[in-house]
Amino acid sequence: MTKDQVARHLQAVPNWQVDDDQSAIRRTWKLKNFVEAMRLLQRVGELAEAEQHHPDLHLTGYRHVAIVLTTHAIGGLSENDFIVAAKIDALVDDAA
Repeated sequence: MTKDQVARHLQAVPNWQVDDDQSAIRRTWKLKNFVEAMRLLQRVGELAEAEQHHPDLHLTGYRHVAIVLTTHAIGGLSENDFIVAAKIDALVDDAA
């Protein structure tokens, strides 16, 4: 994707940030505790499996979650990354 395409897609998922090399998007959360962090990761994992588009999931400091989306097959971003990001946002908003 071009920088302009990425910028347009990011408008639909404003909580996500693009990496410096434009190859991935990332969103982070600071959850209440370890259990809440694991719940988020479980829900995202189930969504990712249903979508057959698997992000990198990170849990650090027992409650800090980061999710990174990229399309490994093309070595960069695709429209599907933004679709899954929007679905993750909806999932998180529904849980709040």
